[in-house]
Amino acid sequence: MTNKMKFAIVGAGIISAFHAKAISANSEAELVAICDTGIEKAEKLAAEYGVLKTYTDYEEMFKKEEIDIVSVCVPSGLHADVTIAAARAGIHVLCEKPLDITRDKMTEMIEVCKDNKVKLGCVYQRRTLDAAIITRKAIQDGKLGKLVLGDAYLKYYRSPEYYESAGWRGTWELDGGGALMNQGVHGIDLIQWMVGDVESVFAYTAPLVRNIEVEDTAVIAVKYKNGAFGVIQGTTSVYPGQETRFEIHGEHGSIIFADSGFKEWKFLDGDETIPQVGNSEGGGSDPKAISDEGHYAFVEDIIQSVREDREPLVSGEEARKAVDLILAIYESSRTGKEVKVNV
Repeated sequence: MTNKMKFAIVGAGIISAFHAKAISANSEAELVAICDTGIEKAEKLAAEYGVLKTYTDYEEMFKKEEIDIVSVCVPSGLHADVTIAAARAGIHVLCEKPLDITRDKMTEMIEVCKDNKVKLGCVYQRRTLDAAIITRKAIQDGKLGKLVLGDAYLKYYRSPEYYESAGWRGTWELDGGGALMNQGVHGIDLIQWMVGDVESVFAYTAPLVRNIEVEDTAVIAVKYKNGAFGVIQGTTSVYPGQETRFEIHGEHGSIIFADSGFKEWKFLDGDETIPQVGNSEGGGSDPKAISDEGHYAFVEDIIQSVREDREPLVSGEEARKAVDLILAIYESSRTGKEVKVNV
């Protein structure tokens, strides 16, 4: 392994530019190759970042190029395929969210990475936000007392043209779901990371507006393992898209924050100054408008996890929790029953 980690990217869609930018900005990284089944897309991204090698077949790329880490940026339902091929080639993996879209595929990719002694990290950049980190610590420190409610409001707008722009969007086969699996997965990961693992869900999901196979709107009642209740609302069908918002209440206080910062920070045992944090994520109405800061953190983390031989910031086991929760939500919506979450 050379001093600089050699990166490749598989998949040259919207999110790949976030990876390319973060890799190129890291002094310990070098982007050496880009792969996409559409060679024009791969060549366009390569030209923007001075990358000399492009491929249409990632297995060929893995054989021909010296690669330490690969960023997996293909459609969600193909994440496991690329990850497994990379692991078998001895290449560490930084996978875009969601980890994959089925339990069996997630289990296989985690096991193959372990068997081949490569790191598997997944990008859930909201975990790097100051507001989320501060909130999680306050909960763990017991500032709210017994938790009562943990709610996530994830109201996005995605136009008909967005779904038409790529054939895999809005399909069960490759997107694995809709407003929850693609957009809401970040907030779903975050609420369970802050409040705790979910025991069961009861859900309504449907494509209320968009002409797609999967849901554009969902409402879920949540029961956490720690006894708290909660509500998750996820949609891509409201205009304009709203700030994502998280509301957590306990017997001794309340914390509410959104993309623009904290809205409530109040406790029974005294007045505290509300923490001041910067604006975050965004992207309520435009997928290209999300912040790129989280990707810088995740590229740096996967490099250091390899160098230090430690687990990445969000390991495969951690990354699957949000998907397992979403799959339980879909099962509840299909069956009309409360469903326990497989965690």
